[in-house]
Order: sequence, then structure tokens, then C-alpha cells
Amino acid sequence: MSRLHQSRIADFQEVLGEPTVALAKLRELCFSGIPFDGGLRCLCWKILLNYLPLEKALWSSLLKKQRDLYSQFLKEMIIQPGIAKANLGVSREDVTLEDHPLNPSPDSRWNTYFKDNEVLLQIDKDVRRLYPDMAFFQRPTDYPCLLVLDPQSEFETLRRRVEQTTLKAQPVARSRSGLTNVSSPLKAAPSSLSEYEVLPNGCEAHWEVVERILFIYAKLNPGIAYVQGMNEIVGPLYYTFATDPNSEWKEHAEADTFFCFTNLMAEIRDNFIKSLDDSQCGITYKMEKVYSTLKEKDVELYLKLEQNIKPQFFAFRWLTLLLSQEFLLPDVIRIWDSLFADAKRFDFLLLVCCAMLTLIRDQLLEGDFTLNMRLLQDYPISDVHLILKKAKELQDSK
Repeated sequence: MSRLHQSRIADFQEVLGEPTVALAKLRELCFSGIPFDGGLRCLCWKILLNYLPLEKALWSSLLKKQRDLYSQFLKEMIIQPGIAKANLGVSREDVTLEDHPLNPSPDSRWNTYFKDNEVLLQIDKDVRRLYPDMAFFQRPTDYPCLLVLDPQSEFETLRRRVEQTTLKAQPVARSRSGLTNVSSPLKAAPSSLSEYEVLPNGCEAHWEVVERILFIYAKLNPGIAYVQGMNEIVGPLYYTFATDPNSEWKEHAEADTFFCFTNLMAEIRDNFIKSLDDSQCGITYKMEKVYSTLKEKDVELYLKLEQNIKPQFFAFRWLTLLLSQEFLLPDVIRIWDSLFADAKRFDFLLLVCCAMLTLIRDQLLEGDFTLNMRLLQDYPISDVHLILKKAKELQDSK
């Protein structure tokens, strides 16, 4: 380990060792990249995403409260509906008098169950192809959810629900155009891995944990539910927490990911809501902001792109998915260190997008529409440190 790396770790440990974490100092350190050592990144992300308060004395009670709450969500949204499904039909009067599968009432438990199934099938389809170039999501977790996998239980698990449902996995109507339709060639799944293996009973793959997180989020947030692309946001968070070197944190990766994902979605959910597209908080405004920022920084390149390349052709995916489809996972995580550390959350993302454009300006200025679209859909530079350095220069030149 280099002396510089050791001194950076010491800087983090000093800031995190204070009874009250100095947020401005922590942000400054995290902006330049967080070391993986000792679970520093996991801890910093939890603070930056407002899951952990700055007062360290409050951590243990808050974590216990939130993790207990998540267990409650599991019981209410996965276990109890599963028990109800298993029991329906056991008692005839229950089925015929109160509720039955053809009951058209919106309050019918069956109606809710079938609606949830549509969402679950879309989530299932998307999480099975999460980071297909990595084995991690197919591997079994060391901490399967015992509540859900209890061999004594007779209830229907999400896994069984997906297997048994006869509905075809049609895309949920609210999926956003462009998220997977124009998915980066980098992320194309090898055909042999297009379907993840289901592990034997008693084991759970990491993708199944991600599926549960997204399903519970959808149930708790019916206004937005699940939209294609959320799987790309939760994936790097879960991967980071589930590979934490500290087992006492790693054990609770599912609950901690859920709350950090919920907090992050509270900040970016407007990108996923079509009706807000043209509002100041919507994605169209942000995409146009990429071009207006580029115009300030590099007017020649702006004029060339503006002729025939609309920002939604590439910036929609870049911004909505926080660049998670443009780079390999370790590089995405490094970019997110800087994005989460940004006090004016995600202003820096606009500058990263501009940096990505200016770093290939010569090719873009020479290229025609087809070539330029190919460059922007499959971004050619893989050195994220170069991109972040350029984005910082653009920030400093304001």
C-alpha cells in the first residue's frame, strides 16, 4: 500500500473518528474518491445519502430501528400476502363471500395481488440481467433472508410467485423509453447468461435480494412504483454494501441498501416520472442544461451537436441512470463517490456529462450524425479519472 494511500485512509479515519462528523470535510475527501479499505466507502455513502446522521452516538439506535422496520416491511409485503395466498381456498366461506380471484373491486386482495404480480414480473426480468458481465449477482449471498427462507413456512415466496404466475412478463406501461431500448453495447448480456440460474432452496442469489428491495420500494411508493432503470440505480448501492469487508455491516446490506436507495430515489425520482418531464425538476430541463452548460464551456462543439443530435438521444440515459450504464461497475462506483459528495447534489453530474463531450470533441466535430450517435451511445473513453479531472476543471473555470 502506497504512503499516499495510507495517508488518505488516515484522513478519512480522522474525520469519521470525531463524535460529530464534519460534513464539509467529509464531502471534500469523498469527492476525490473513497478508499474501499475497512469499509470506508460503505460508511461514507451511508452518511452522504442521509441514512446515518452526523452524530455518531445516534448510529446504533437508528440502525436497529431502521433494520427492524425493514423486517416489518418484509412481513407485511412479502410474508403475509404469501400466507394469505397459501391459505386462500382452505376456508371456503373466506373465498366465496369475501374475496375471490375474479372480484373486480379495487379493494380486493386478489386484485392487488395480480397488480403486484405485473410489477414483480417486470422487476424480475430486469434484475436477472443486472451486470451480466459479472458473476457477483448470480452468486449466493452469505446472509440469505431467514424470514423469507424459513423451511417451516408454507407461504408463497417471491421466487415461487414468479415461477407460478401465468402472466407473461410484459413491460409495465410506465417504463421509460430509452432506458433499456438504447442500452449500451457495454452492458449487452451474453446469451448464455441472459437467464440467471435459480439456486437451490435455502440459498438466495444476490439478484433475488435486489428484486425484493425493488418490490418493497414499489409497494411503499405506489405513485411511482417500479420503472425500468431503477434496477441500474440499486445495483451499485447493493454491490457496495454487500461486499463491505466488515461482516456486521455486510450482514445488513439488504436493509441498508433499501433505505439508501429510497433516499437517493427521493432526490432523483422526478427523472423517472414522465408527467414531470418538462417541469423545472424534470429530465427534459436537465438534459437541456447539459447543452446550455456545454454552450458556456465549448460553443463550437455545442453548435455542431445542436444541429442534429437532441440531448435526449444520449443524455436521457446518462442523467437518469447516473452514468451507471456507460462504464464498468468499479468505475461507476468511483463516479458516484464524487456525485454523492456534491453539496449541490447532481450539479456535478452535468459537468461530468460536459467533460465526456469535450474529451471527444475532435471526433465529434469531424463525425457525421451516425458516427457521433455511435460515440455517444457507446462512449469510447474508459478512464473515469480523466473524465472526473476534466469535470473538476470545468467546475473551477466557472
